[in-house]
Amino acid sequence: MGKKTQSLKIRQMVLLAILTGVILVLQLTGFAIKLPFLGTSISLVLIPITLGAMILGPAAGAFLGFVFGAEVYIALGVLGMDPFTAYLFQQNPVATAGICLIKSIFFSLFAVFFLMPGLLVLFGKKIDATRHKNFVPKIPFVGRFAYATKKIIPPIFLAVIIVAMLLANNCPYVYGFSYLETTKRSEQQIADDLMDETFGSTNMVAVVVPAGDYAAEKKLLDELGTYDEVDSTLGLSNVEAMGGYMLTDALTPRQFSELTDLDYEVAELLYAAYAADGGNYGKIIGGLPNYSVPLIDMFTFLYGEMQDGYVTLDADMTETLESAYSQITNARKQLQSDDYTRMLVYLNLPVGGDETYDFLDQMRVVAHKYYPDGEVYVVGDSSSEQDFKTSFSRDNVVVSVLSILIVLVVLLFTFKSAGIPVLLIVVIQGSIWINYGIPTITNSPLFFLSYLVVSSIQMGANIDYAIVTTSRFMEFKDKMPKKDAIIETMNLSFPTIITSGLMMAIAGILIGQMTSNAAIAGIGDSLGRGTILTIIIVMFILPQILLLGEKVIDKTAFDMPSAVSSHQSAGRVRIDGMVRGEIHGQISGIVHAVVEGDVNISLLSGTAEPETADAPQAQTEKEDDAHE
Repeated sequence: MGKKTQSLKIRQMVLLAILTGVILVLQLTGFAIKLPFLGTSISLVLIPITLGAMILGPAAGAFLGFVFGAEVYIALGVLGMDPFTAYLFQQNPVATAGICLIKSIFFSLFAVFFLMPGLLVLFGKKIDATRHKNFVPKIPFVGRFAYATKKIIPPIFLAVIIVAMLLANNCPYVYGFSYLETTKRSEQQIADDLMDETFGSTNMVAVVVPAGDYAAEKKLLDELGTYDEVDSTLGLSNVEAMGGYMLTDALTPRQFSELTDLDYEVAELLYAAYAADGGNYGKIIGGLPNYSVPLIDMFTFLYGEMQDGYVTLDADMTETLESAYSQITNARKQLQSDDYTRMLVYLNLPVGGDETYDFLDQMRVVAHKYYPDGEVYVVGDSSSEQDFKTSFSRDNVVVSVLSILIVLVVLLFTFKSAGIPVLLIVVIQGSIWINYGIPTITNSPLFFLSYLVVSSIQMGANIDYAIVTTSRFMEFKDKMPKKDAIIETMNLSFPTIITSGLMMAIAGILIGQMTSNAAIAGIGDSLGRGTILTIIIVMFILPQILLLGEKVIDKTAFDMPSAVSSHQSAGRVRIDGMVRGEIHGQISGIVHAVVEGDVNISLLSGTAEPETADAPQAQTEKEDDAHE
């Protein structure tokens, strides 16, 4: 009965993991097709939640609802994929989390307690009437093949995963959509390609530096313009104002008077007013002829003085000034704030790629040369992808190591053997390496998010399938010859693995072929390919590993402490050893005592026996002699 219960629990764990993976795929990829219903829509992502609640019970339904609610909260609220949910998140993140989680869990429990009983009553007779035999065949040939090749397949698999690890480490990950292609193309993708073919593609990045130093801005733009990777640059220092002068060029009073047709005396008075307004009184006495002021600042000052009524200009000059001020205002809105100035650099490099990322680093070096003490930023699509690459390269190692350690701990206490976790982790991680070594061989770019999503799902599926197979083998290996044990193991594990595996593989392949979103298509293709690899490895490689590593499994097995005997009596009892039980209350620990009263304990070690009335005195004298 215990073995049947364990088998049932394993099946429930596998089904729960599969339904969780389906929910994650449907929600994360946006493939949750919605059906119209009474003016609103019903998402198909609710189906696995309802099925899990009906089949596995309220606790599983609540867990699946929690997964769905948490996913909705993160995707729609935290990441801002839905404007209304994002607004609620900004107003009150805690309340938004409560709404997303509670409603999902509530409706899962509602399906268990109200929908499931009604459906069972309504369709109970039809369910009984439609029972059929098991159509999944037995596969004794797989067990016989495993036994015959137990010393051949594992070394080959070890060599394969070493090569796969090297290939996976060189997987051509991309961090944007410019390199990705899909089987199905949307109208937007077709239109974008036509625009690129007709007008060419551009890659713009912005260099953000502290505002105020126009000379440094000009030098920076001039140096960036000398690089072959730069098509053009745009900043306040290279926007022409009038007469061939740029907005940030510094002009003397005479140059300004010639540019604007102002009398030189008027220009001097204007410059003197500007110097006084800025507290630069030294320029007023004898320094005005050589006093240079950036054109953008002088035009802004002159316009302000005219608006305040301090300066009166003729109609032509007023029109010229208003036109210049409008141009200056528009330029400042786009390129300058109170604290920072933005310069636009148009590159002839692709948005992503090592060459582009290296040049972005070079741009930062050049910018810091002119702003050694200020904060410098290079922003744009290329810099965003570079940040993704940097964080992915670092975090992926940390997450992978932690995932492996967590799996090792779970498997260690599941099977009570130090050997099984090591053998299974080779299978689990090996299948992931093989899956992501294939894009390296085919030189197919893979969106980095696809790896993060699918590797998690593939690891979960591998663990479940490996636990099913390993548990069966551990159950049978001591009851029958090893060949019969592995044959029976594969016969009983095959239905669980093939049904759930095929569902996930078909779902992944369909997602990859039917969607025009490159990131989603990459997730679907990787999921379908990875699931097929998982099925093959668990069916045709894991059995040989279990057979070959059986001695390692046995030698590294351990048992958790359990009771060696039980004792129950009333009266005077002497206890020597580690016990757990109730003696007028709960007792747990190493006990050397005589207990007066009712005793009901589980003896982990030592002895327990009733004592006569004179036994305590004799024992006391014996202990006194020992002390002397």
